[in-house]
Amino acid sequence: MPRRIIKRYLPDPHKIRDHKHLRCLGPLLHDPNILHLNRHSVSGAFAVGLFFAFWPVPFQMVLAAIGAIIARVNLPISVALVWITNPLTIPPMFYFAYLVGTWILGTPPVGGEFEFTAERIGQELSAIWKPLLLGSFVCGTVSATIGYFSIQIIWRRLVRRSWELRQRKRRAARRAEITAAFQAGAENTEKK
Repeated sequence: MPRRIIKRYLPDPHKIRDHKHLRCLGPLLHDPNILHLNRHSVSGAFAVGLFFAFWPVPFQMVLAAIGAIIARVNLPISVALVWITNPLTIPPMFYFAYLVGTWILGTPPVGGEFEFTAERIGQELSAIWKPLLLGSFVCGTVSATIGYFSIQIIWRRLVRRSWELRQRKRRAARRAEITAAFQAGAENTEKK
């Protein structure tokens, strides 16, 4: 069952509620849905986490936490998924988001030699911020949608497989009972 696998890696709910940086959220942390593991909360947490992972802003984890609380989905999973953007993945992810933004806006991508100076960074940022934000929003929305429906499908398949396995075990046990009862009845009739 996916719940057992996920629960193994999640922190204790009391540690989350008592965390010094999260105490400011007060009663919002007492909503059982933000720490519950079911198909809805996990798939929603994937959507929130993947959506905010594409935002090119600092403090993505804070935004994912707020989004998880507002959407009433699993808080630890949505915050953990933001770590998809790390120092190794940020350049390709945001460059791809920038290219998506330029494609949607119909503008050519900015290229050429880049100097690492404050003036040059300011010039580049003023030229790329619109396509970057638009591309980030589109990529975040698409990845959130794919993540949500993928988890829904995977969760349902795993639950169905578990249910079918239980049904097979019950049928086999029932057949074994019937066979044992039939054999015991046949032995009793032979003795008479």
